[in-house]
Amino acid sequence: MGAPRYPLLSIARLRMGIDGAGVNTLVGGAGCPLRCRWCINKKLLDEASAEMISAEELFDRVKIDDLYFRATGGGVTFGGGEALLYAVFIRRFRALCPEEWMIRAETSLAVSPALVRTAAGAVDEFIVDCKDTDEAVYRAYTGGDGNLMWENLRLLCSLVAPERILVRVPLIPGYNTPAHQARSVDHLKKLGLTRFDLFSYVVRE
Repeated sequence: MGAPRYPLLSIARLRMGIDGAGVNTLVGGAGCPLRCRWCINKKLLDEASAEMISAEELFDRVKIDDLYFRATGGGVTFGGGEALLYAVFIRRFRALCPEEWMIRAETSLAVSPALVRTAAGAVDEFIVDCKDTDEAVYRAYTGGDGNLMWENLRLLCSLVAPERILVRVPLIPGYNTPAHQARSVDHLKKLGLTRFDLFSYVVRE
């Protein structure tokens, strides 16, 4: 098997306060196992439109901001799509980066447990997109398996410290309520998680 490659859709430089602390570069990739009703970028579902690049090629493109990363505690955030589909790639990329860089991944955890384990050894901070901990709400909105997300979150909590996990818990018009959102946070706290981003979707038909 050859070296892993990444389906690159975009690189957004010099982002602050959005993808983690410090100055970050967001690396957007294609591919997602979910089909969320209000997906903001359906282009990412089509890997055919992506540029397949190696970890070395990606490093060469983002290293221009090395000074910003080191000075601010920032780095590279993998988004998408589902970043952990490419956990093996991220592990290879991490090995190329200076240790001062922060490597982050935005994930729904809708992947195999093996990929979660691989990512745990390469990613400094996980930004977990938890649509809802109610299985019926989760399935209605994403078309996916909420139990898989939950079990992978339990696994991740066993592999990394809770401060390395930020959980985004949205209020989704037409799918859940403030009571659902509060209940999800209560469930997440029972796993030992302490960092949450609570927000509401702005839906435009």
